[in-house]
Amino acid sequence: MVLQPDPDLDPEAGERLGRQLRNELLDLDVDSVVPVASPSPPPGAKSGAAASLTEWLVTLSTGGGVFVTVVATIKDWLGHRAAAHKVTLTIDGDTLELSSATPIERAELIETFVRRHQPV
Repeated sequence: MVLQPDPDLDPEAGERLGRQLRNELLDLDVDSVVPVASPSPPPGAKSGAAASLTEWLVTLSTGGGVFVTVVATIKDWLGHRAAAHKVTLTIDGDTLELSSATPIERAELIETFVRRHQPV
């Protein structure tokens, strides 16, 4: 899962948003929400293994309905913000991008994506 904060935000505000969304996901019945390691810094840059505060690997528990709850939480989180933030979810190469679509468009996109990935 990747959060792309509004490009007009400063990096600190984007990281703060990332922490807020991650905390909301951690409140769900997920096994983990682990930051994805950032790529190596360019030559001459300060070293250190940095973890992204806007990109995570979300491991779902085996309980039913967790996937739908995660998607609904992200949808609600985006709905409470006026800026042009975007969240991208990818499962087995299939990507859902949630952004400033209308509520009806967003609901249709989510329904189709969830139907494709819901366990049978």
